[in-house]
Amino acid sequence: MNSVENHQNGLPFRKMHGLGNDFVILDARRTDISATPALAQAIGHRHFGVGFDQLAVLTESGGADVDVVFWNSDGSVAGACGNASRCIARLILDENGNDSATLRTERGLLAVKRAGNGLFSVNMGQPQLDWQDVPLAREVDLNNLPLDGAPGAAGMGNPHCVFVVPDAEAVDLPSLGAKFETDPLFPQRTNVEFIHINNRQSIRMRVWERGSIITLACGSGACAAVVVAHRKGLVDRCVDVHLDGGKLTIDWRDDGVWMTGPAAHVFSGVLSSEFLADAR
Repeated sequence: MNSVENHQNGLPFRKMHGLGNDFVILDARRTDISATPALAQAIGHRHFGVGFDQLAVLTESGGADVDVVFWNSDGSVAGACGNASRCIARLILDENGNDSATLRTERGLLAVKRAGNGLFSVNMGQPQLDWQDVPLAREVDLNNLPLDGAPGAAGMGNPHCVFVVPDAEAVDLPSLGAKFETDPLFPQRTNVEFIHINNRQSIRMRVWERGSIITLACGSGACAAVVVAHRKGLVDRCVDVHLDGGKLTIDWRDDGVWMTGPAAHVFSGVLSSEFLADAR
């Protein structure tokens, strides 16, 4: 069945954000949805569609509370999205009235829970710290990649390249982000983060996301930044990460990298049948 053709009454969606990192969420547990690159691109367009940094599609799960697939606005699939996972955590926990749940993503099973005061926590799992798992094109020192600026690398279900700089505000993010995203060292492209160290419990971060360009926040990127900075000996394991959209708390524990922050529901709507027909 072509779900785009069969949504004659439109397709319901939710718009949510975590620190300005914004998402459209489609619930395929309640309606037939066949997400495609063309549909993701159409919804993601900020002038002709709704606009998002990532699209999340929810489906029934046999071993978790919900299964989730993430899409970038360029129509590519994203392996992980921390801020979207928090937003989905809010939806699922509000739906079932519980304080904890599990999401199944390409990253695996993610534990989520309420953290109080409107905050939600997600265990993003242990970082991937083998060059093949990030992945990189060849074996190199993950703490000092052979690139200008000697960045570090870590995988969080998606690849991250983290630069420690004197002033993250002064970085030419559009040009440097685009440059390093497509460096041959990263066969699947990479997210690019620039951080400066405030102290051992606080960093400032700006991010260029693979397939989404500049975003106000990146949860998996914040996790990777703390992992890289800690492995370089610059910060502790529990760090406040200050992004353009606000603050995340990242805590690298024995059971994984926990990310805590807010999740906001902006509005719910319906994509028209006319829009869906043009999105094929």
